[in-house]
Amino acid sequence: MLIINIKENESIDKALKRFKKKFEKTGVVKQLRKRAAFEKPSIGRRTEIIRASYKQRMYGNEEA
Repeated sequence: MLIINIKENESIDKALKRFKKKFEKTGVVKQLRKRAAFEKPSIGRRTEIIRASYKQRMYGNEEA
């Protein structure tokens, strides 16, 4: 449970903005979306390998 203490003379908009930031940091929405659709472990590994190879192609060949 998130608790936001509203300071004296603070607008509701600022308090709501702080709440949204805190809520986003917890990762609740991200976790809910991940749990909504089941993904087989083999497919998860495959996508992870594809992402890693993409990053390697994009950023791995840089010579400084």
